[in-house]
Amino acid sequence: MNDWPEGWTGDRDERGRRDDGYGRGSAQAQPEGAQRMQHVRRQQPQQPQRQRPGQPAAAPPGRPAGPPAHGVPPQQSPSHDTYGGYDSGYNTGQVYGSPSGGAPGGPGGPRPPEGPGRPARAPGPAPDWRRRIKVGSIVLVSALVVTTVATYFWADSEVRREVDLSKVVERPKEGDCTTYLIVGSDSREGMSDEEKKKLHTGSAEGKRTDSMMILAKCSSGNTMISLPRDSDVEIPSFVGSQTGKKFPAQGRRVKLNAAYAEDGPELLVRTVEHNTGLRIDHYAEIGFAGFANIVDALGGVELDIEQGFKDEKSGADFKAGKQTLNGEQSLAFVRTRYAFAESDLQRTKNQQKFLSALAGQAATPSTVLNPFALYPMLGAGLDTLIVDKDMGLWDMGQMFFAMKGVQGGDGVSMNMPISGQRGGNLVWDKAKVQQLVKEIQNDEKVTVRGQ
Repeated sequence: MNDWPEGWTGDRDERGRRDDGYGRGSAQAQPEGAQRMQHVRRQQPQQPQRQRPGQPAAAPPGRPAGPPAHGVPPQQSPSHDTYGGYDSGYNTGQVYGSPSGGAPGGPGGPRPPEGPGRPARAPGPAPDWRRRIKVGSIVLVSALVVTTVATYFWADSEVRREVDLSKVVERPKEGDCTTYLIVGSDSREGMSDEEKKKLHTGSAEGKRTDSMMILAKCSSGNTMISLPRDSDVEIPSFVGSQTGKKFPAQGRRVKLNAAYAEDGPELLVRTVEHNTGLRIDHYAEIGFAGFANIVDALGGVELDIEQGFKDEKSGADFKAGKQTLNGEQSLAFVRTRYAFAESDLQRTKNQQKFLSALAGQAATPSTVLNPFALYPMLGAGLDTLIVDKDMGLWDMGQMFFAMKGVQGGDGVSMNMPISGQRGGNLVWDKAKVQQLVKEIQNDEKVTVRGQ
């Protein structure tokens, strides 16, 4: 039985005779001799057309199409499959279908790689930038809140609240302003011998007040009043901060810094309140080492020195003009007294000027919002900063911003008004002191001026 369709077993010539395949146009029983075949140029294999599911695969050029065996297209022969000198192209390794019935790149087939001449991969959905910005903002704000809270609790735990103002007796009435007594002591606590030599502090035991000033934070304007340590004051009755023993008033008149040396911060506050009539709300004290370290942590403090001066005892050696002072130079600047004709009065002016500049540089966004500047400054200051038991970080911040306001012109800085001297001590002008205290208590604009 012939499996080929009718007409496929041979061709007929122009006379209707059947060609049995033994030579071209031969009607003889024997085949003709071998003849030279015309050279046929190999053609590049053509890409097969995409086949629809259920449709028979198309036959390659030059090869008769036949029914696919069990739905599988004709396979490639290991050798060149040539019919009549024509290369069928099956040796190119092309596949005309896939087990799933799809074609390459089509349904069920692998995606062709991207590249020159290849179709680009279909773009995905556009990113939702508004949602990304919203999520990023929430993450950033959350991180800032967590960092701020952690910094607050860390700094609050480092504060040395060692002064108990509840031990101060016979206190004046409260005023409308918030008042701070700011003290710079000559404490050498935590300093090595090398640091003492470098900072010209000496090696005296204990601690004494090197500077004292009252800062009044008022809505009408801030006021900074320096209290010369040579001020002539009366030591009132007091209760010992350590012993709890009550000491009656004896009418003793001494220099103001003697009160601190006798019984520490509590007696100093008691003496200031008794001689001024002004209630002190908070107390803050810092030693030599902490003062110098804060300045160095800030990278120095810029100051405009009106007139140059030199002092061997403090180590000061300054020329006139704007300059940036490091910790060592800053300490020498605020401690110098013997280089001036006004001695302690000029020193207190320099102390006010420097503290205002220090606060102005510390209380800036570039410092407060920069952890690389804030943490070193807090670490340097909190080690030696001593405050009263009721003073929190908020109060400390208000104190610094009030000093910054004075520097910016929002307030007054001055020495306590002086009327003369008694035995080498500076005597306050009682009338001016009373007026000054009244204006601060009532939150009025300060009109009194001192030296």
